[in-house]
Amino acid sequence: MTDFQNLSETELQAVIEKAEIALKNKKANNRKEVLNTIKELADSINVRVEIHDIEKPTIRPPSKIPVKYRHPKEPGKTWTGRGMTPKWIKVLLEKGHNLSDFKI
Repeated sequence: MTDFQNLSETELQAVIEKAEIALKNKKANNRKEVLNTIKELADSINVRVEIHDIEKPTIRPPSKIPVKYRHPKEPGKTWTGRGMTPKWIKVLLEKGHNLSDFKI
């Protein structure tokens, strides 16, 4: 076994990278073996098995929704028109303003 204390940072990084690759390969080989065993067992009792690989769902970035409303005196306060109505709009509506007054 290697004495990791005597390795340089680059050598340690190389060991880590090689270990990650080896682990990934072992997992892939183990998965193949398990799938083959499942297929063989199914064949032994005359059962048809379909195995579908489930990929990790891709996380897509949230889509940017355009701003529809802006505070007349504080341009940093905006609202897309979705979700809960912001307090600043509620206050201005209570003062008699119309929502269309803030439309961009």
